[in-house]
Amino acid sequence: MEQKIHQGRNVKRFREMLGIKQEALAFDLGNDWNQKKISLLEQKDIIEDNILRQISNSLKIPVEAFQNFDEEQAINIISNTFGDNACVGNPNSTFNFNSIQELKKLHEEKIALYERMLREKDEMMARLEKLINK
Repeated sequence: MEQKIHQGRNVKRFREMLGIKQEALAFDLGNDWNQKKISLLEQKDIIEDNILRQISNSLKIPVEAFQNFDEEQAINIISNTFGDNACVGNPNSTFNFNSIQELKKLHEEKIALYERMLREKDEMMARLEKLINK
């Protein structure tokens, strides 16, 4: 019996494996996105190609990983294959993934950027409140 590929569940698995919250992915994808929309997206069997490309760019995971891995493959890849210079394949193609350390470093840098942006927003709000109160 052939396993059904569930693209939304694959997105969720890779996102969680990288330690990225739905809110952070939504923030990275832009103003049209929020946590609820990511949650709904992760429930979809099939995701539009243009959205998969955006998620691929954000998570640094090849689009094909979301499209081609059935549930069992995705779990095996996450649990067994991710490591330095891991190479993952399916019958149609081969993927080269960055090492997990490189991916974590990228996401730590992204989190630091988000935190800085939030601090700057808080400082701006404090300045605006001072101006309003004057």
